[in-house]
Amino acid sequence: MTATPRYRGYICDLDGTVYLGERLIPGARERLLALREAGSRIVFLSNKPLEPRENYAAKLTRLGIPTPPDDVINSTRALVHYLHTHHPGARLFVIGEEALLEEMRREGFALTEDVSQIEIVIAAFDRTLTYAKLNTAHQALVRGARFFATNADRTCPVEGGAIPDCAGVIAFLEATSERKVEMVAGKPSLHILQAALVRLGVPKEECLLVGDRLATDMVMGIQAGMDTALVLTGVTSRQALAASGLRPTYVLESIADLP
Repeated sequence: MTATPRYRGYICDLDGTVYLGERLIPGARERLLALREAGSRIVFLSNKPLEPRENYAAKLTRLGIPTPPDDVINSTRALVHYLHTHHPGARLFVIGEEALLEEMRREGFALTEDVSQIEIVIAAFDRTLTYAKLNTAHQALVRGARFFATNADRTCPVEGGAIPDCAGVIAFLEATSERKVEMVAGKPSLHILQAALVRLGVPKEECLLVGDRLATDMVMGIQAGMDTALVLTGVTSRQALAASGLRPTYVLESIADLP
């Protein structure tokens, strides 16, 4: 008989928490399926805007954890949720790749390169970045467009680092336009957490945030006033935790030990 879970909702990071590369963390499948069977809801978080949610869902399903795309919340989904809530129907200029542009179109947003029409500039990872894109964004910001971003990561999403990361794009536009980015959708922003909670349909007081990173997962959960579980299967060691001063609700050897 499955024991009653401690929480009604679980928000789980993916890489380093549920799997490492193409390999599930031992016990992850059994524990997550047991939590579902006992009635808990689970959503998964990713901070990477380049990979469609459908790909993460397909990977989880392939690894033995059947997951619909709507149960994966990435920084793009968090941005969409924020825009629908606060700026429905806004005209956007997006520095990003075609997959991101297409998702914005599917969500009903008008994309434009007409500087006089742009209401919001969105900065995201873009391996097709050009000076023309940066110039359009700059001109729109100077004219007063709002300034949002999917992420503020300082790591390049492709090997070699040959393109500016999202933080680099933001820094360039801030310096040239003398405007500051107003909203970042991805971790550790609370916007991605809010999108996950909406999908769960469970109050934050009844949810557990699970992840392997201190600066994103744990900081985000603690700032939101949620219970948090740090797993030691990813990038964080007990020594790093002790040096950080952060105090997660739980420190677990792996996701297999979820309460």
